[in-house]
Order: sequence, then structure tokens, then C-alpha cells
Amino acid sequence: MKNINLIKKLKKRGLIKNITNEKQLIKKIKNKNIKLYCGFDPTAESLHLGHLIPIICLKHFQKYGHTPIIIIGGATSLIGDPTLKKKERKKISKKQTNQYTKKLKIQINKILKNEINNKNLNIINNYTWFKNKKIINFLIKVGKHFSINNMINKDFIKKRIKNIKHGISFTEFSYNLLQSYDFYKLNKKHNVILQIGGADQWGNMISGIELIKKINKKKTFALTVPLLTKSNGEKFGKSKKQNIWLDEKKTSPYKFYQFWMNINDKEIYNLLKIFTFMKISKIKLLIKKKNKNEKKNMGQLILAKKITTMIHGKQNTKTAENITKILFHKKIKNITEKDLKELKKGGIPYIKIKNNENINLTKILIKTKLSKSKTQARKIIISNAIMINNKKQKNTEHKINESEKLFNQYTIIKKGKKKHFMIIWQ
Repeated sequence: MKNINLIKKLKKRGLIKNITNEKQLIKKIKNKNIKLYCGFDPTAESLHLGHLIPIICLKHFQKYGHTPIIIIGGATSLIGDPTLKKKERKKISKKQTNQYTKKLKIQINKILKNEINNKNLNIINNYTWFKNKKIINFLIKVGKHFSINNMINKDFIKKRIKNIKHGISFTEFSYNLLQSYDFYKLNKKHNVILQIGGADQWGNMISGIELIKKINKKKTFALTVPLLTKSNGEKFGKSKKQNIWLDEKKTSPYKFYQFWMNINDKEIYNLLKIFTFMKISKIKLLIKKKNKNEKKNMGQLILAKKITTMIHGKQNTKTAENITKILFHKKIKNITEKDLKELKKGGIPYIKIKNNENINLTKILIKTKLSKSKTQARKIIISNAIMINNKKQKNTEHKINESEKLFNQYTIIKKGKKKHFMIIWQ
């Protein structure tokens, strides 16, 4: 394990954007197991896909015997990271950060818990060392090592200073000191020598390295993962400009699974390298078969299954697979009531209609917003583009009968190849 050039492996997988003192770090991790960390500010009740890349990077280190530590920014989230922000973040309360912290801990521990020795992950809230910190002592010990000249030369700081409307507050300006202090504290107390983060955190990470060098007189390192974008230029991890969350209450396992199933063919190779632990040789073979049309959507299937299992577990993944087969492969007779309830939770949009409501298919399309007008609805139905429980229906006056109410309660309307809508009868 120690002879493995892990940095080289991570580079091949597209998991490294920037790295400090690469040769020295390679030597360090070849000679002994190290401690490394990544920080997450609890500014929402869940992490999203953008957070998953550094976590996967940590998992690679963990796999080779290194010890990851997670910092939850209970203190830094109250300040707000100004990096790449056009204006000051909306402040969140201490009560909110406490609630978010609890949820994030469960989420991260679930992904990173070491399956080999069943040890719980070390997750630390940085509020523990900032809550009683005296401002005078902090400025004397830490503040004196930060040059205002260097800080205001950062591009995003320059832009904010020039922004007459928003500017930048001293509170935000101090964020850099707090994140740097996190690294210093972890290095001193836990001998952490490597910080992992998003590419936008590079400046803060370098500040942490310099602070440790000045106070602890020790050599530390930083490694950033790339900020991914889709082939259309949209930020990766969003669907229709909405975040894909790791919490199943915010993004259902089915919706999460479908996000990966709808990935563009051009992106499959890179995403399999980044988000899975498959050997690159196997990924190349898979892409080769895919290009020969031997296994058309096998890449998406593997990607969706592996990542959904990692985040939501085997059972939720199986349910998502079942629903996908039912909705897209004409196996509606195999659907279970549990599957339909999963869809209701967030898989597809739905409306409630009373059983005694005298409504035909044309009106249903308008009510479900699958059509904007009666004329358009009729055209869609006549063109053979509408299915009821995966059966074609061309009658514009058709009314849903009892046999079309699954478990006496649900009807699935499909428009074209991908648009689904559920009716819940009451």
C-alpha cells in the first residue's frame, strides 16, 4: 500500500486541480500514513453533489490507510465565506448552524465511516475552539501573521472592494484568518499535515500553510479538487438550476438516481473516474463497448448505481432501479405500492384529484401542466404522445376508469419519452 503513488492515481482520475510541494507530499505519504482534513460550513441542512468530490478524494486516502478528519464550521459558518461571492452571505443563526451540523455529521459519517475496522470518523466542530477565544489574544497570536497587502490583492477581494453597493465587511474579511487557524489547530493537536478542499479555497488553504510554518515551524500541504461543469457550461451538481442534495428528503433517491442516468455520454468517462472506484482500465473497456453500441447506457447505469448506493444505500438504490424500469421499460404491472409512495415523495410531480370529479384526459393534461391549452392537449393526445400507466391513449375525451387506478389510488401519465406525472385519487 505504501509503495502506491496515490497522488499520481488521483491525478489520473481527475481528482486534483492544484497541489503544493507535490514531490515532498508524495514522499510523505509513501513513507507513512498521514492525517488529512476537509472542512464543510453548515450553511444548509444537507451537502450537495459539489461537496461529494472532496469527500471521495478523502475516501481514496482512507482506502490506503490514511486518516481523514472532518471539520464542521460551526464558527466559520456564522462569519460566512466571501470567496467568489458578489455580496455578503445571508447570516444564519447559531440555532440553525447547530441543527445543520447534526445533519451534516450523520451524512458525512455515513459516507466515510471506515468499513475495514468499523471506526467512527473523527468529526470536529470548529466552534469548540473559537467559542471562548479572546479577540485580543487571537489578533496578537494569529492576526499579526497576515498581511493586509496580500489579502486585498486577491481577485475576489478586489472586486468586492470596488463594488460600491455591497463592498466587503470586516467580518467577511476575517474569514481567511479563521480557516487558517483551523488548519493550525489540527496540525498542532492532531498532527494533520494535508488539507483538501475545492479549487475556490486555494487562497485560504495557502494562508493556513503559511500560518503553520510561522507558528508551528512545520511543513504542511494543500490539495484542491476541481470545480466541475457540465458540457453545456452549467455548474455540475445542479438539475434545472436546482442543487442535487445528498439528503433524501431534499432530493429523493429516485431523483438522485435519475440525475446520473441522464448524464451526457461525453461526460461519462470523466465522471466514472471521479465518482467511482472502478479501475481506469475497466472504465476504458466499458466506454469502448459503449462506443460500439454493445452496451448503450451501461456507463450511466453503473454510475447511477454506484453513487446512489454510496449515498442512499442498497435498498433505496434498488427501489430507484425498480421505478426506473417501471416508468421507462413498460413494466407497470410489476409496480408495488411502496414504489408509488417513493415516487410521491419526490420522484415525479403529482396532483390530487377527487374520485367523483368528472374530468377527461384533455383537462387532466392542463391540470398537470403537461399542456397549456385544450387545443394543444388534444393535439398531443391525437399524436399518440400520451400514455396512461404505460398504455397509449388517443381518445381526447377518455376518463380514467377504476382499472387505471393502481392500488385504487394512483395513475401515471406519461408525455413523450421522459415527462411523467402522477395522479393521486381521493
